[in-house]
Amino acid sequence: MVSKPYRRGYPVAVLAGVEQSQVAIWRIYSHVAKLEGNVSLEGTRSNVKALYSFHEAIINALRPSLKEGVKSIIVASPQKTSYSQDFLNHVKEHHQWLFQGVNRASFKQIVGSAVTHAQVSNITSLNEFKQSINDSALEETENLRELLEKRLNVTSADNFVLFSLEEVENAIIYNNQEIPGKPKPEYLLLTNNYLADEKRKKRLNRLMQIAQNKKIKTRIINKESPAGTRLNQLGGIVCLLK
Repeated sequence: MVSKPYRRGYPVAVLAGVEQSQVAIWRIYSHVAKLEGNVSLEGTRSNVKALYSFHEAIINALRPSLKEGVKSIIVASPQKTSYSQDFLNHVKEHHQWLFQGVNRASFKQIVGSAVTHAQVSNITSLNEFKQSINDSALEETENLRELLEKRLNVTSADNFVLFSLEEVENAIIYNNQEIPGKPKPEYLLLTNNYLADEKRKKRLNRLMQIAQNKKIKTRIINKESPAGTRLNQLGGIVCLLK
């Protein structure tokens, strides 16, 4: 039986429901959606400075998820409004770092309100939303595959990629000494079939919980994706060190 911390499943995306004067930030897990917070517009949309500050506040609300490795961002706004596009224009103009490098984020738009639990339940059931999740996940995991290949090709006395549950446990759970200059765990990557089929559930759940507590970015990757295929070749679980 899966332990309680994982009943919500694993994080797959962030949903930002942008309205005229507020935005709701939702963490989308494989089983549920969880409200992370709300941001309000201080002023009106016609006020350029107020709108700029509003969009910056949305970016700040997204930062914790981005730092944890959740790089798939779905932006929703009601039909016949430009709220989501206005925000994405702001991101492209002022936050180009979100589109650069192997840690770049993936942004997708969808039509609909996503402020209340009922609205989020409705929007996440749409085929359009599911397709947006799949598209952004494919982009995100391709970035991770690129990062994996770069770490595999590093020539160093240190290992930057660990391939087994035992090696990953040693790096994340048991190696508590901070050694200056030594690589430290940055990403824990697992395929969805490894997560489902691994017999040592308690050990795996404990590892994932400790990785989360230590702010190590944990991503579950579809086995059918190119990144998932590469992970399966390496055993289904990988820890990237930096």
